[in-house]
Amino acid sequence: MPDEKIKYEQLPIPTYEEATASQSGSSHLGPEYSSDDLERQGLLQRGEPSNGGYQPPTVESARSSIDYFASSAPSSARESVEDLRRELHQMDVDDSVPSSSSRTRHPLLRYRFPKHFSNPFSSLTKTLSSIQLPFRNGFPRFHFPRFWRVGVSEEGFACMILLRLVGLLILVSVIYLVFVSDLFSVGSRFSVGQSYTASSVENFVQGHINETNIANNLEKATKYTHIAGTEGSYALAEWIEQEFKLAGLEDIEMEEFQVYLNYPRPDGRRVAIVDPPELAWEAAIDEEQAYKNPPQQQSLVFHGHSKAGNVTGPLIYANYGSREDFKHLADSGISVNGAIVLVRYYGTQGDRALKIKAAELAGAAGCIIYSDPAQDGFIQGPAYPDGRYMPSDGVQRGGVSLMSWVVGDVLSPGFASTPNEKKRLSPEESPGLVQIPSIPLAWRDAQRLLQVLEGHGSMVPADWVGGVPDISQWWTGDLSSPKVNLMNLQDEVERQPIYNVLGRITGIEQPEKKIVVGNHRDSWCFGGVDPGSGTAAFLEVVRVFGELMSVGWRPLRTIEFASWDGEEYNLIGSTEHVENEMDKLRKDGIAYINVDVGVSGNSFEAAGSPLFRRLLYSAMGRVGDEAANKTIKEIWDEKGKRLDGLGAGSDYVAFQDMAGTSSIDFGFGGESFPYHSCYENFEWMVKFGDPNFHYHKMLGELWGLILLELADSPILPFDMEAYAADFTGYVENLQAYAQTKGVPLKTTAREELTENVDLQPLHDAADTFKKNAALFQSWEQLWYNSIYGSGGFESNMLGVRRVEHNNRMTRFETNLLDLSQDGGVSISRPFTAI
Repeated sequence: MPDEKIKYEQLPIPTYEEATASQSGSSHLGPEYSSDDLERQGLLQRGEPSNGGYQPPTVESARSSIDYFASSAPSSARESVEDLRRELHQMDVDDSVPSSSSRTRHPLLRYRFPKHFSNPFSSLTKTLSSIQLPFRNGFPRFHFPRFWRVGVSEEGFACMILLRLVGLLILVSVIYLVFVSDLFSVGSRFSVGQSYTASSVENFVQGHINETNIANNLEKATKYTHIAGTEGSYALAEWIEQEFKLAGLEDIEMEEFQVYLNYPRPDGRRVAIVDPPELAWEAAIDEEQAYKNPPQQQSLVFHGHSKAGNVTGPLIYANYGSREDFKHLADSGISVNGAIVLVRYYGTQGDRALKIKAAELAGAAGCIIYSDPAQDGFIQGPAYPDGRYMPSDGVQRGGVSLMSWVVGDVLSPGFASTPNEKKRLSPEESPGLVQIPSIPLAWRDAQRLLQVLEGHGSMVPADWVGGVPDISQWWTGDLSSPKVNLMNLQDEVERQPIYNVLGRITGIEQPEKKIVVGNHRDSWCFGGVDPGSGTAAFLEVVRVFGELMSVGWRPLRTIEFASWDGEEYNLIGSTEHVENEMDKLRKDGIAYINVDVGVSGNSFEAAGSPLFRRLLYSAMGRVGDEAANKTIKEIWDEKGKRLDGLGAGSDYVAFQDMAGTSSIDFGFGGESFPYHSCYENFEWMVKFGDPNFHYHKMLGELWGLILLELADSPILPFDMEAYAADFTGYVENLQAYAQTKGVPLKTTAREELTENVDLQPLHDAADTFKKNAALFQSWEQLWYNSIYGSGGFESNMLGVRRVEHNNRMTRFETNLLDLSQDGGVSISRPFTAI
């Protein structure tokens, strides 16, 4: 059988009559808003706020909220899908003018096919139907066009017979090529229809990300508080599900898990000085109303997954609550046994859970964490509502489960907490929970606690002095300090339902392979930045990709959009999903794209697997910052930035470290803001974060371009050589670190001392990796050269090799996981990879 070839080419855009004859159905198009300042200012005015609550979600209780979203959903401004097709065609023409910020593209190599298509050989069928083949005496009688008719005498009869035989031979050859050869398989592999070049689709995505739509999304997403597992989060889930349906996504579902969550009781929280009586005082704890006209229900101040308790002890200040800070106290002769420890956020121990754990290990009875203005308040600049920083009564809520030990539901480590799952731990058995009560405070309340420590213990080192005003001297306190009562009584629910919302666009070449695009929606209060800014851009990306689908575009690989619940507690929603889909993700998960805090400033930040470096830099070069009149990539290079490694602070953790799905996380950051407080709301964003929503628009453009490349490039745009280079850097950094710690290293091959650490095998492995990565990646250029050399055709054999080349890259980081017995991935530490 001859080697079948598939051509990567742009097919002609049909006329209106042709398009409507072969496609039917209505399109689900998003609104086209004008982005002029007058309209924007009108759309950004806040409507009547609605209330949230802490009740477990029910369908009935959430209906009133989702009705608001349904009634406020804008209608489409386009009259037909044909308008979108014309736009794509125009973008294809416009893209013929080269852009200085765009990298060279290969439109010939890209193909786009619709979901609905007619007979793949419709044009050939029409041609064949014009040839009449009536039968006479069981044999076909051929009628040839006029130019075939040759006048002949009886002597020329042989010539006429010869001509007819030639015509018959041509016809038989055509039939053979169509019905016998591999050409017939083209229609079964690819849906032939409307085709768009890569550049036209990318231009379409960039041109249709609309900042006014994003502003509307953010306003809706911040109407009320939506803590994980509450009806506020459930109502947002229904709204997002509705947006998925409007975009035309497939396989939309609400994925339920039942997990351990805690909620504060209004009368169950207290921080008070109780001894000596003359110093009696009690903290306000909760914030003032962020919205005063009219007031809006706010979430109470508490720590997610905190330990319930009512404890009293002497007050001791421990700076940032790091192990070094507690060691300093011990070295100074100050014991914290039975004490209530006061520490501040940020600093040398950034993880609030580990601050509490360090206090617990030092013998403390309870822990208070406050927001110091030196880190996020007026010392940095004007405080809200006059500026972007935390006001005096602002409180940073947050989860305090031990993510270093367990990620996801703390009662089902290593397996999904589905509704039917029975093998769960008790809270007392979970290694993911701290064992002393804690509570967060504003510096307004911490001020009084710091004042009463004067004269107790010893004066603190200079770097322990914070920015709280009116503290004449900063003292550590000791067991003779005034006694403080810390009460944290709460509602604890061991099987609280949470819901992820999922929707897909099925790929046409490898539908089983998928790129997951995720953002969490739960927040500690209104969530104007975390995660509302990401959610607002996420929904706009969904809308634009829905418009692409409506005009017939389909990716090569499946795209799955995911709105996660329960991220703020312990990355619960995404982790339970990964645990539930572990085998499928390890086999078919290509990439995970995460945006959490989408916009809090104007500085673009990104972290991810080194595989994304080339793809990220290419996309950054296409997106411009109007304020700077430069591309994101140009600004990035000027600041000397690079793609950082992933940490453990958002929904990429389970994908990257448990499933081995290559992940990236990005967004626009900046200076501090009222993080996790009720002042982090829509008004803060409009006044200080991104007033014109320009950075949200840039985020959406970048997000869409990265997604397009991953889902639709014939060869996955992963950079294996970048990964090899980074691995070499890891080995060099390890050696430098070992030298600073005085580790005896083997420096020559002849050294006989067995106690010396030999890092040479790691260096050798890095060199081998570098050579193999270069060899592997060189095949991509060979493929492109082959396609160019054959006029844009890909043979069956080359296509099979291309797919396998992609599959090997898909499996690369999964194969790095240590899945051995007692290896990196286990029940107690389920997310550690080598």
